[in-house]
Amino acid sequence: MPNRAVVFVSEAVGDLTMAHLSRIMADAERFNRTAGVTGVTLFDGQRFLAYMEGPPDGLDVAFSRAAGATSHSSLIEIARGRVGQRRLPYWPMRCIPLSPPELVQLVRADWTSFLQRGGDQVAPATAMEMLVALVEPFAEAA
Repeated sequence: MPNRAVVFVSEAVGDLTMAHLSRIMADAERFNRTAGVTGVTLFDGQRFLAYMEGPPDGLDVAFSRAAGATSHSSLIEIARGRVGQRRLPYWPMRCIPLSPPELVQLVRADWTSFLQRGGDQVAPATAMEMLVALVEPFAEAA
């Protein structure tokens, strides 16, 4: 069965401390590991962008858990669909900081079909290419 992916943005609720965020990510990591889901959450200090991928049944439950979390609100699903292979197989869940302009640029990028082109391209980077470029340095450092 092909993997599926979902990407969404949301707003942090209240004054989210780094300790609380670490507990949330650890809980998501434990659950996602058993569900066969991998992913990353990017955080600019106020807003989240989360990308998760895995088998449809595991992904649906992981997304439902994320959507029901009280640590964020105003969740907007940006894209959902099939992915032939995992694009971010590095962790069950990991939180990576980024700047507000980087998050805005990623949200506004083209998430169509989670495309990732090969080789040198003249056209603007797709959202998936931008996400992989942001995440890979953290994977290489691990």
